[in-house]
Amino acid sequence: MKKSTTALVAGVLAALPFAGFAQDSSDPIVIPIHNWSSQIVMSNVVGQIFEANGNNVEFVTTDSQAVYESVRLGDVTLEMEVWEGAFGASFRAAMEKGGIVDVGDHDAVTREDWWYPMWTKDACPGLPDWKALNECAALFTTAETGDKGRYLDGPVDWLKHGAERVEALDMNFTVVNAGSAAALWAAIGAAEADKTPIVVFNWTPNFAEAVWPGEFVEFPEWVEGCDKDPAVGPNPNALYDCGNPAKGYMKKAAWEGMQEKWPSAYSILEQISFTNPQIAQMAKMVDIDEMEPEEAAEVWLEENKDVWSAWVN
Repeated sequence: MKKSTTALVAGVLAALPFAGFAQDSSDPIVIPIHNWSSQIVMSNVVGQIFEANGNNVEFVTTDSQAVYESVRLGDVTLEMEVWEGAFGASFRAAMEKGGIVDVGDHDAVTREDWWYPMWTKDACPGLPDWKALNECAALFTTAETGDKGRYLDGPVDWLKHGAERVEALDMNFTVVNAGSAAALWAAIGAAEADKTPIVVFNWTPNFAEAVWPGEFVEFPEWVEGCDKDPAVGPNPNALYDCGNPAKGYMKKAAWEGMQEKWPSAYSILEQISFTNPQIAQMAKMVDIDEMEPEEAAEVWLEENKDVWSAWVN
């Protein structure tokens, strides 16, 4: 399938009237791979477009926070999913040092926060208010957390600051980190069998919202500086005493030398913009349909020619 898909992309590229770019370097464009499905599939989609454009592409597995330093130094060429809530701080820190550029936003609007499936609200009717959740903490106790409720957070390297929020808001919860995104889905699926109340880290866009209807917990509204200045937010002595941005960005980032070294690939990158449904679809192909990420990328390209052909024009 890959040969036919690559041929499809290459055929569209050949038929389009490109501007007169300098020739791209033959050195590989290094694309990072992280530990959630949409980012892996999206990176493969973009990598296959670059390959059809005549570029060499190399994929490397990287830490999702440290990658911004790698991009800044040119060890990695780009990052396709800069989520404001999860990676905004690392991205901004790299931008302040220099060497990394903002290549624009996707159309997608993001949210990342504590989340529960709707059967949990049946047991705790005051939801989505965080104070109501805290009053219902006993519903979420486990052998691991004793008399405190369990909040299942994302993997440690996602740096979601769940423990800091629990402390800042004096919540009767213990934060347990899942080992992977798949572990989060497994926990929700296990709780669904007998409608056990559960609260976990979740985000949109992803496939889960179509499989398990649910809601985000409403914490004190995000205010710029909540993660840096204790005076911002309801607790004057603590950071992270508010929720994550409810309408966050998803950006693309690149090494500042990419435009000069791979001008035509950079031009394509500038045009790329995924929507919430498109990103959810890519995650579903892996997490529900059990495709390998490379195969999912090929299928996505086959089914969305009208979308990506506009990017390479």
